[in-house]
Amino acid sequence: MPRYHSLFTRTISAIALTTSCVAIAAEPEKEELKFGFIKLTDMAPLAVAYEKGYFEDEGLYVSLEAQANWKVLLDRVIDGELDGAHMLAGQPLGATIGFGTQAHIITAFSMDLNGNGITVSNSVWEEMKKNIPRQADGKPVHPIKADALKPVIDKYKSEGKPFKMGMVFPVSTHNYELRYWLAAGGIHPGYYAPLKGHTSGTIDAEALLSVTPPPQMPATLEAGTIYGYCVGEPWNQQAVFKGIGVPVITDYEIWKNNPEKVFGVSNEWAEKYPNTHIAVVKAMIRAAKWLDDNNNANRPEAVKILSKSSYVGADYDVIANSMTGTFEYEKGDKREVPDFNVFFRHNATYPYYSDAIWYLTQMRRWGQITEYKPDSWYMDIAKKVYRPDIYRQAAEELIAEGKVSTSEFPNFASETGYKPPQSEFIDNITYDGRKPNEYISKFSIGLKAKDLLK
Repeated sequence: MPRYHSLFTRTISAIALTTSCVAIAAEPEKEELKFGFIKLTDMAPLAVAYEKGYFEDEGLYVSLEAQANWKVLLDRVIDGELDGAHMLAGQPLGATIGFGTQAHIITAFSMDLNGNGITVSNSVWEEMKKNIPRQADGKPVHPIKADALKPVIDKYKSEGKPFKMGMVFPVSTHNYELRYWLAAGGIHPGYYAPLKGHTSGTIDAEALLSVTPPPQMPATLEAGTIYGYCVGEPWNQQAVFKGIGVPVITDYEIWKNNPEKVFGVSNEWAEKYPNTHIAVVKAMIRAAKWLDDNNNANRPEAVKILSKSSYVGADYDVIANSMTGTFEYEKGDKREVPDFNVFFRHNATYPYYSDAIWYLTQMRRWGQITEYKPDSWYMDIAKKVYRPDIYRQAAEELIAEGKVSTSEFPNFASETGYKPPQSEFIDNITYDGRKPNEYISKFSIGLKAKDLLK
């Protein structure tokens, strides 16, 4: 779409809004923007906002650039080389509290729900299968709990072999989901003790977790460097297609409709370019809606977009295996999982404080937050990082412009930012975002609220 046409359309829209006595969409302070992403299917809202012209509708001229890994991506947002990026939900929180890198990063947009899986090597799967009940058709009963993996790890331990698994970053959803699943099955995933110089997260670990960039996961598994991993798509399905591993569980089964990625910017950037930020969120809300419209009717087109080398670059069939409402576990065992990738429904794009607090509870559980913090601290950090006020302004402009309807969003007048208590976890432990310390103390494995590592 030509630049002059986009600006003309935006001006006419502003005039129409003025005559309707509603808020005017202010012009962006910065029009030329560069956003970063990692090659995963959940970067889709960025690709769609670009390819469908939603950024240009807002007067924004965006370039999208794949990044080598999550650390490089975060560093480039902090130093201003990138205006914003597709981020792990834990990254803005970890940076803001100073775990790893210290920087005030915020998010006003949640990019998706679910979308991850845990895959093990073929040899580990052969051992695990012995411990898993079967359906009448002979296929494994799902969800598969880590209880089935524990005897395998015990066997490795007796043989003097460390059991190594991969995840994508210390503050990634994948790290916390893998730890959650392992601990629910009685397997200790290890502690962090940053004040003592222990940053690998392997203190007392029965399974040793280490960082591997997402696209390298299948090759690392095939090489035997790790025996399993937790990653986003399409890198679990890639293991199936290559015949090198078996996805045993999705994060939908670990925590139903869990928050995954966010769109992150530095707080300094957000304060300098507030109108630009709102315009970006507007474009991404439209993209997320398009991805989920009409029961995922647009997903085949989205898969075609994502399969381009400039985005995810995996084969169409590999990406489609999960993006179009199915998920293949053991080769030939494809099951319906319509909510494996959720981009808009279930208020997926709204930045809930309770989502932020869950990540903080897991940081505390595994020692990344080294000491007791009162409930009020968790809530204060959530409000510092997650910005539903910015999201609301973007959504209300879209509603006023007739691009979306009020019914597609939370009730902004009454929304508190806290979801009701959630109980659909694999261990049936209920999470209430208003009571983080009480929640932390419910787990049999992990630090309790006031524990200190000795």
